Amino acid sequence: MDTDKVNQELNRRFAEPLPEFYKRRIIFWHDEDREFEDRLNEIVMDNAKLIVLTGCNNFEVKKLLSIEEPLTNFLVYNPISYDKPEDNWLIDIELYSEEFRADIISIWMDEMHLVVPALRRLVRSYRKFFNAKERRKRITELKESVSTPAQLHLAVMAAICGLKEARPNLIIRAVISAGMDMKTNPVYKEFEVYGAKDAFWAMVAQGSGYREEEVSLGRLAVHLLLTAVTRNIRPENLEGLHSFISLPHQAWCYDLISEWLHSKDVKKLYEIARYAEDEARLPQRFTKMPLEDLLDTECFPSIDECILAKLMQEISVQTVSPETIIQAVDKRRTCVWYEDFRNYYEGILQVACMLDFYREHANGFHTVEPKEVWKEYTEIYYWMDTCYRKFHLCFAESLRGYHPSLSDLFNNVMEKVEGLYSHWFLGRLGSNWSNACADDLKQYGRILAIPHQTDFYAKKIKTAGTKMFVIISDALRYDVAVSLTEQLRRETQSKVKLSICEAVFPTITKFGMAALLPHELLTVEKRNDRLVVLADGQSTESSNRENILKKGNPKSVVLQYKNLIGMKRDERSGLVKGQEVVYIYHDTIDAASHISDNLVFSACDAAIAEIKNLVRIIVNEFGGVNFIITADHGFLYTYSPLNEDAKLGRESFKGQEVEYGRRYAIMERGAKPDYLLPVKFLHDMTEFEAYAPRENVRIKMSGGGLNFVHGGISLQEMVVPVIEYHHLRINSKEYRQNKLKYEKKPVTVSLLSAGRKISNMIFSLNFYQKEPVGYNRKEVVYLLYFTDKNGKQISDVQKIIADKTSDNGQERVFRCSFNLKSLKYSNTETYYLVIADETGAQLPQREEFQIDIAFAVDEFDFFG
Repeated sequence: MDTDKVNQELNRRFAEPLPEFYKRRIIFWHDEDREFEDRLNEIVMDNAKLIVLTGCNNFEVKKLLSIEEPLTNFLVYNPISYDKPEDNWLIDIELYSEEFRADIISIWMDEMHLVVPALRRLVRSYRKFFNAKERRKRITELKESVSTPAQLHLAVMAAICGLKEARPNLIIRAVISAGMDMKTNPVYKEFEVYGAKDAFWAMVAQGSGYREEEVSLGRLAVHLLLTAVTRNIRPENLEGLHSFISLPHQAWCYDLISEWLHSKDVKKLYEIARYAEDEARLPQRFTKMPLEDLLDTECFPSIDECILAKLMQEISVQTVSPETIIQAVDKRRTCVWYEDFRNYYEGILQVACMLDFYREHANGFHTVEPKEVWKEYTEIYYWMDTCYRKFHLCFAESLRGYHPSLSDLFNNVMEKVEGLYSHWFLGRLGSNWSNACADDLKQYGRILAIPHQTDFYAKKIKTAGTKMFVIISDALRYDVAVSLTEQLRRETQSKVKLSICEAVFPTITKFGMAALLPHELLTVEKRNDRLVVLADGQSTESSNRENILKKGNPKSVVLQYKNLIGMKRDERSGLVKGQEVVYIYHDTIDAASHISDNLVFSACDAAIAEIKNLVRIIVNEFGGVNFIITADHGFLYTYSPLNEDAKLGRESFKGQEVEYGRRYAIMERGAKPDYLLPVKFLHDMTEFEAYAPRENVRIKMSGGGLNFVHGGISLQEMVVPVIEYHHLRINSKEYRQNKLKYEKKPVTVSLLSAGRKISNMIFSLNFYQKEPVGYNRKEVVYLLYFTDKNGKQISDVQKIIADKTSDNGQERVFRCSFNLKSLKYSNTETYYLVIADETGAQLPQREEFQIDIAFAVDEFDFFG
């Protein structure tokens, strides 16, 4: 500001009306840099006197202002600054006087609301940074106010980093995230340009303990991570890395890394952690550590790799218990890098379930009565099919990306799974079932004590007495239907019942679809060298199914899912208007097998999603209340190529077959094939006989499709699910009377530990999932942390995935370890444990706690 503008501004201020009760105006002109000291003779006051403070005339000036001329306006030029207010003799007068500054530093300070004079020297040292208005604006936009030199250092660094908060941990994160090479790191280069480099390293040293003559961002990153990890890994396991570790600063480093792990830019930390692993050769070190010493540490991705590698190796040599795998996966699934390894973790979790099943049934299957074997399969044994399916979904996903340290190990696990499922389970259960059902199939063509598919229309549709929708999903196997049923119960407002029926033999589409139509008698007729299934003499080919349905009820219609889903809402609704029986054919699983056998299990998941979508359409657009979801047949599927002993040649019946597939053969009467079980064919009302291979054996034939098969007598092929779905409207009598039963609510988690006093920086608490996940209770992810009375977070964040389904309360207990931040705590203040729904759908729970820590760590005073 030039002298003319100074004169103009000062005279304007002296000309302004006096404040109430004031009789004169005193303005102190602060000029610590003495920019105007040699130009004071140019200052011309119209209505005030100029006094210059020299440092030796304080008493004289005070006497003049207070006693000698109490009514005169004065401009007091002050080029002197004081470190302590008590050194300033005129401070009492300054407090009721006005202030004026004309230097650029003062203007900048006013602009940035920096009111503390002691900051001037530091502002001047950052003059190059503050020379741009945009950079000064960043200071004013920070959340924190600036009143100390330390806060100004932090504010400048935060502004360079583009942050909204001037917190040391955020600054360090921003710098490291920009790159390990200080020569190319754009943030660090700006620190150098604007003179913030020394302040940055001083902050780093005080907070993290990192001090080296030749500083390095890469070594700083390793230091932060390794110092933080000592919270969970014993020091002896980090022998030789002590130059990277500062135990006195463990808490601060842990807080920084923990907060970073749960932030939005956690992916950047992944890259930095990988860098640190390579620099310190951590994977080789973690590999030598016991499994239990790794489970509680999450900041390094290689820890997940080591845990998985250990478990996979032990699975391959059969030295691990299912409980060990389940506990390890349960522990790791709340960790940050779990999603990067989800397919591996969830894959070995399915292996654990299969191993547990094997342990329970190691002696094999020896039930004699076929209806009892059937019952055991639909209640217990199907679980192996489920686990095998889920494992291969994970395995297929793992093949989409290559993981050098895990891919081969997971392949070894897959081979063990194949042996366990294909050879032991399918072989042993198949043998038991083939022996148990052989006589009934030969004499009756079915198991008499089990509902049969041919009775479906008569018993489920004809007598319904209400509008019925029927979804028939080709090859919807029983285990897939169980998963679908569970999801419908959890996700929809309904009553859902799952039952079963026995598929007609052979268990192929044209016979199964025919059996679900209204009829008195099913027969077959040979046309153009192939068998056509007839219902009361009429063809049951897809083009004629609606005609047959209309004979059972004239108000019937047949729809195809693939056509229906592409229509507009009004078009769909028009198709079912006025109809009483609606058959909707859905074909995702079987259709996938025609492309590739390996697509079958992913198609099962797709089928579940599509059927749920169709349920929503029926309820919301068609006004449907009652409908059934069923299938024509199930299927057998194994991933690995079959051995020759699982294949059967057709030499013994070649030339006698009328129609055959890999799992069935229909022949002229009088045929005597080797190694095939006879099955009474359609009540013996045809001129043909039927046969099926035992266990999971396939008949040799040209072409692909050897792994995915159906048509035979295995339980996986014969058990047909029948899901009866009843939608519950909110205003229905049944819903109102049983609202507590049907209303979907999240499971709740409560604190189980009785104590409410914390006396250590690291401590553990027990929590209890009050209700099991089930019919009207859905799983929830809860975040747990501690806050002070103002809501400021004072601990790390722990996660509980409340998805336990067990009725045993002991199996729904969670134990969480917490780490308090390096702050000073008062034993007279109230602190709170917060239990918050991750989605925010519920109000957080708050439990009062007292913190009484004898040697609590105070907050760091950077640059103090």
